Amino acid sequence: MNPDLTARLGPLDPDHPDARALIAMSEAYMGALYPAESNHFEPASGLRPPHGDFWGLCLGDALVGCGGVKVHTPAGEPAYGEIKRLFVLDSARGHGAAKRLMAHIEAALQARGVALARLETGIHQPEAIGLYRRLGYVERNPFGDYAPDPLSLFMEKRLT
Repeated sequence: MNPDLTARLGPLDPDHPDARALIAMSEAYMGALYPAESNHFEPASGLRPPHGDFWGLCLGDALVGCGGVKVHTPAGEPAYGEIKRLFVLDSARGHGAAKRLMAHIEAALQARGVALARLETGIHQPEAIGLYRRLGYVERNPFGDYAPDPLSLFMEKRLT
């Protein structure tokens, strides 16, 4: 990211044309790495209130990253936020954009009173896995409606 420009992070409608373009890039990237049955794309409707939220990170006028969360409240279990659609353009990678989005998502979950974050990522994304591990995420078994998949890695973090 250009240090001369201030990055702005704020709420974003996942159906906004810029968000849709970034999501399409993410889906193309995932489609090149994994077969269709191993991709778990959340529709835009799942990332809107009251059970979801979505944010964009802009550098100048350009959307360079996005990420969302969907809150789940399974019966008899603690609520958790599932991080979805985290994606940063190549040009913004390595400069803290994804880390900033993750921190914002985690803070938003805590503000909702949700103390657990979960995610599913693919095994062919070592940079993402490394980021999640550095942020304190640990591996776990599949959760929610996910089935075991040798191409998926399931992770969670207790938020304090």
